[in-house]
Amino acid sequence: MLSKFYVDEHIRMALKEDIGFGDITTENLARENDYLKAELNTRSEGVLCGCDVFKRVYEILSEDVKIKFYYKDGDLIKKGDKIADLEGPAKDLLMGERLALNYIQRMSGIATETKRYQDAIKPYKAKVADTRKTTPNFRAFEKYAVKTGGGMLHRFNLSDCAMIKDNHIKLAGSISKAVSCLRNSVSFTHKIEVECDTFEQVKEAVTSGADIIMLDNMTIENMKKSVEYINGRAIVEASGNVNLDTINSIAACDVDIISSSAIVAKAPTLDLALDM
Repeated sequence: MLSKFYVDEHIRMALKEDIGFGDITTENLARENDYLKAELNTRSEGVLCGCDVFKRVYEILSEDVKIKFYYKDGDLIKKGDKIADLEGPAKDLLMGERLALNYIQRMSGIATETKRYQDAIKPYKAKVADTRKTTPNFRAFEKYAVKTGGGMLHRFNLSDCAMIKDNHIKLAGSISKAVSCLRNSVSFTHKIEVECDTFEQVKEAVTSGADIIMLDNMTIENMKKSVEYINGRAIVEASGNVNLDTINSIAACDVDIISSSAIVAKAPTLDLALDM
């Protein structure tokens, strides 16, 4: 779940950015007793995500705005569905409209894209996961959306898991040296993952005792060969060149995790509208 203190801090910063020194349009047009009713409607189908964040934007702006949701995060919605009813002071409804929509459209888009990727590999055991290729300072919201869409979460930040990439291997001298150094230094609660480009690296990672082995940009043939060699001695993650055209073939290699930045970085926003 998203922590309330984190959400509130983020929304307050976003409101400062969007409103600045005041909404000169609305504040000069709306009278004190002007009151509006609105509907949050969807113009496309997908997975709804971000209801509480949408609502919190208005709660922070004004306690006089009332919102009633008819769906919840994770629900499938279709074009034409009414997601929520809103009513309150015109100034507050108009001032919060863009920001509230930005949150729920972006989060729903990511949840929807994640579900598309996960649905594409339904016959197989693999789970789709995100990466750290996220929007700066919006990662928590994007990861929440991935989870809502049925995906798995990769490490949240650099302190979550020791992940040895090609440049780390160059720095340490070899996979074995890198794993050994980390094993002797990091907490026993942290896993060690090694990114492997070749079958030879996979063999070295297994021998070194890596907890997770990432098969990075491998051919399907090498991926199958690697999974067979690992044989359950480590969690197997596949990454690189993952899209809706390739993900089924990757999942068929019997990997455990398929990580892709596409479910976040390339996810279109879901078309939602606030009709006053």
